This record gives sequence, structure tokens and C-alpha cells, in this order.
Amino acid sequence: MIAIFSDMVERNLEVFMDDFSVFGNSFDDCLHHLSLVLIRCKEMNLVLNWEKCHFMVKKGIVLGHVISSQGIEVDRAKVDLISKLPPPKTVKEIRSFLGHAGFYRRFIKDFSKISRPLCHLLGKENAFVFDNECHVAFEKLKSLLTRAPIIRPPDWNVPFE
Repeated sequence: MIAIFSDMVERNLEVFMDDFSVFGNSFDDCLHHLSLVLIRCKEMNLVLNWEKCHFMVKKGIVLGHVISSQGIEVDRAKVDLISKLPPPKTVKEIRSFLGHAGFYRRFIKDFSKISRPLCHLLGKENAFVFDNECHVAFEKLKSLLTRAPIIRPPDWNVPFE
């Protein structure tokens, strides 16, 4: 997606994997930028999922964050959902939780160290005993997943990768 829209990224379009957001300073700007993006999509034979398309919104949810002219905020509904998660009772529930949490692993310092007791439960030779160490790891990950800011825009004045 970045290669396809390289001339538009950061100027009037933001891309994340296979999703993109078109923006502008005015209604006319937005329409113009959107028409350029749609033309490019047609040229590249990209197919849009119209159920996921939202046009001319002032606020939207991207990766569990509310994006608006006010900046980036955590989506409270997502936070509440994670906060109220009960401790996993099965290997399948542990795998599911770690899969969702793992999506954010690069943003969580020492993710591997924190999640180790939970990962240990996934071993076939290990008995499923959700002990206090597992409970502490689970609650710590929940806390880190719900603490703001989870993501924030880059500071273009500072070098980064």
C-alpha cells in the first residue's frame, strides 16, 4: 500500500497495512484527495470493502484508537472490554489472549518476560495450572494494554525508525 500511494502518504493519506485514511484541511480538499485515491485504486485494480468505508467523518476508530482533530485517544469501549476480561480458564483462552496482546508486543517493554508464565501454559507437556504468577502476568498485560497513550503520532523533529 505504501508503494502504491507513496506520493500521497503523509500529505493527504495515511496507510496501515491494507487500510488507509484520506484527509484534508477542508471539505473540498477531502473530496479532491479522495478522488485521487479512488482513481489510483482503480488503476491498480484494488477492490474496496464498502462496508468498511466511511466518508467525511470528523472522528474515526483506527486500531482501537479514536482519531480526530483533537489527536489520538484510546477507545474507551476497547479499554473497558479488556479491563473486564476474566482470567483465562483454558489453553485456548490463553492462546487467544496472547494473540490479541501480541499484536501490541512491540509497544510493550519486556513483553516476552511479562508473558512468560502464560506462554509456559501453552506447552503440551505442561499441566494447565493458572497460578498466582500467571494471574500477575495476565493483570500486568491487561494494565499495559489499557494504559494511555498506547499509540501516538511520531514527533517528526526527532529521528526514529
